[in-house]
Amino acid sequence: MPEGKGLLIVYTGPGKGKTTCALGTAFRAVGQGFRVLMVQFIKGSWHYGELDAAKLLGDDKFEIRPMGRGFVKVGGAETHPEDIKLCRECWQAGREAIYSGKYDLVVLDEINYVISYKMLDADEVVEALKGRPERVHVICTGRSAHPKLIELADLVTEMREVKHPYTKGILAL
Repeated sequence: MPEGKGLLIVYTGPGKGKTTCALGTAFRAVGQGFRVLMVQFIKGSWHYGELDAAKLLGDDKFEIRPMGRGFVKVGGAETHPEDIKLCRECWQAGREAIYSGKYDLVVLDEINYVISYKMLDADEVVEALKGRPERVHVICTGRSAHPKLIELADLVTEMREVKHPYTKGILAL
């Protein structure tokens, strides 16, 4: 069991690479003997390469749970009740994992989006993260991180796109 204070890390900003950065940190943590869980608030049943990579390490070391439907309607469209239900289930799974004693690092992938979409209450999340077991590390990803989450965090990295192949139609690996 790793010793010391667990960090709260936030990867945010309009640029690409927030989940990738969290995955890199998670893979490094597994290499240090940490047990890692990533819950994904929006990603759903599509196949992602990181799922296969995590399985190679073993579910007892690194588990990824996609718990959304893939996309969430925002910007004038009313959020679908199923998306809100899945968001609450994902938060419950993430919060339980943080407090379970089973994991050393819990990644709350895309949580910043669901907070900014008002699908999850920022104060509830911040209070849960404040009270987490001292040794547990947590990473929160997604654009538009809430100011209260940024204030609580030990490390905040803002991704800013300078140049990306996606803008030229080149797909990711």
